[in-house]
Amino acid sequence: MDIKKLTVGIEEEYQVIDPDTGELTSYIAESLERDAVLFKDSMVPEFLKSQLEVTSKVCKNIKQAKKEVIRLRRFASKYAQKNNCTIIAAGTHPYSRWEDQVRTDKERYHGLYDSMQFVAKRLLIFGMHIHIGIPDRDLRIDVMNQMRYFVPHILSLSTSSPFWQGEDTGFKSYRGIVFEDLPRTGIPEKFDSAKSYDKFVEQLTETKCIDTPSKIWWDIRPHHKFPTVEFRMCDSTTKVDEVIAIAALIHALVATMIHNRERNISWRDYRNSFISENKWRSMRHGINGKLIDLGLTKELDTKELIKEMIELVDEAAETLGTQEEIAYIHTMLKKGTSADRQLALYKKTGDLKKVVQMLSKETLEHC
Repeated sequence: MDIKKLTVGIEEEYQVIDPDTGELTSYIAESLERDAVLFKDSMVPEFLKSQLEVTSKVCKNIKQAKKEVIRLRRFASKYAQKNNCTIIAAGTHPYSRWEDQVRTDKERYHGLYDSMQFVAKRLLIFGMHIHIGIPDRDLRIDVMNQMRYFVPHILSLSTSSPFWQGEDTGFKSYRGIVFEDLPRTGIPEKFDSAKSYDKFVEQLTETKCIDTPSKIWWDIRPHHKFPTVEFRMCDSTTKVDEVIAIAALIHALVATMIHNRERNISWRDYRNSFISENKWRSMRHGINGKLIDLGLTKELDTKELIKEMIELVDEAAETLGTQEEIAYIHTMLKKGTSADRQLALYKKTGDLKKVVQMLSKETLEHC
């Protein structure tokens, strides 16, 4: 496959905020439902009325994707302001409580609540999904298999959810902890082929575990409607430059895996349990901890492993024209992720409302 033809799509979930209190608000939801036909699915309400999801167009490259993210953030922000609200991009709200949120009145969300009960109630979390377009179904499965290893590394760069209901959780991505209360989450299984995956979905459906493949919520999955591999491990990522750096890294990693496959090289397979160990470390410490280099069977600084990952994709990034976007990751490693900045400001001020104000400002930075 020509890696220059790998398309990109980005979905983001924003928090809708009352600018006076900094609290999540459901005020915008009724207007959004009324005006939904105008948005053509580019902006829709999510499970809770205080959530707003935007979806980019299919982009031919990362530079187009950046323009789309900026466009959608401007669009969502202007719509929120029109309704006396604002938006922020982060994996959790620093102090709003899940008990106070209102569910969106849609059949699919009622179904989620009916099946998941109390677990669904607690889903006051916000994510970012990156789609990479791959027409060949077997190649999608092969890419998912190989990319499992990198889930913890990518997650660590997106960490933006250190607080939960007014508490410092001790995690950089508490969103990940909450989300994995659901079934069929976490590191995906490995499959020999698209046919093998189809059989798995068929068995889940026949045994009434799921009624649609969309309820397989792994960190990476072949999308059930679109010809894409969907990367779902990321917290909603605060700055546009961070979003694009992560998307460009995923894009280049996929291109590298495809290129290697064409040379009969495949990323070594590792047990899910070991990858999950690394994911736990990423949720706990973000970029400031250590991950296990599973090839060397030893701990290494997460930042060093991320630098190695950047070197790994350099050839693909040069071909794709994304070296500049990926280079921003070095800034993230130096200055910290959104979670690091939130914690630093809270340590300095002791005021979570100031954290919300910072997130609001950073969400629209360079937009």
